[in-house]
Amino acid sequence: MSRPADLSALAQCWTDALAAWAIPPHIVDAATRDPWMLPVLCFSGRADRAVNDPAGVSFERAAEALRENPGSVLDVGAGAGAASLPLAAWATTITAVDGKAPMLEAFAERAAAAGVDHREVLGSWPAAAADVVPHDVVVVHHVVYNVADIVPFLGALDAKAKRRVVLELPPHHPLSWMNPLWKQFHGVDRPVVPIAGDLVEILGAMDVADLRTDYWQQFDPAAADGSDSESLDERSALVAQRLCLSEAREPDVAAALTDIDPGYHRDVVTISWTPGSASRNGTHR
Repeated sequence: MSRPADLSALAQCWTDALAAWAIPPHIVDAATRDPWMLPVLCFSGRADRAVNDPAGVSFERAAEALRENPGSVLDVGAGAGAASLPLAAWATTITAVDGKAPMLEAFAERAAAAGVDHREVLGSWPAAAADVVPHDVVVVHHVVYNVADIVPFLGALDAKAKRRVVLELPPHHPLSWMNPLWKQFHGVDRPVVPIAGDLVEILGAMDVADLRTDYWQQFDPAAADGSDSESLDERSALVAQRLCLSEAREPDVAAALTDIDPGYHRDVVTISWTPGSASRNGTHR
């Protein structure tokens, strides 16, 4: 089979796998809260922890492309800047792209505090790529499992990077840990795909240069020592919202969560490559 057909088939499998994560209509129609809406506080706390203790493979892969020769950083799906703000010491400027204005406001506040030149672009990727110039390093953390049309998304990242693209994601869908809860509360079996390895296959079919994949564990000291600001009640409320359950069911969710080990080491995958090949091969227009 030719490479374009391979890429098309892989991309379709990714799209179909993500489509299976849709919540059954009879469940979502009965929900009183948007199950997909996360509070800005979740992202701002993550960004603050990343800035206070910059570490991890994703950080190192991006930083090593900037330390000897500082340059511009593009953060796609930026949230409050957890991926990009730890790089501020070597960033001549940081551009944050996000589809939610409150996220960009949280990013701008932290970028200003860090003293780094910054710009915010409101919009979704890859449509927002038209409003962005090429940057030296592009970082994308915990976004791709929300992207059904993955090849144009990746191609636009490649086209807007000069030195390196760095993606971070969990090895499995980030909501996979909730699958037992969906079974318990709704009798629903949730999907187990796609996985990070599927994305690696897609990038391989796109012929990106210097493709590198690192599987590692991220330690969360705030969770381990109990200093994480999120209480069981707060976590239960968020999980109940995700499960399309009413506020009245939050105590039931809290009881269920006590049987689930939150884990202080999170499995993470860092995927990086040298830009140029994907765009040249026509995977982004």
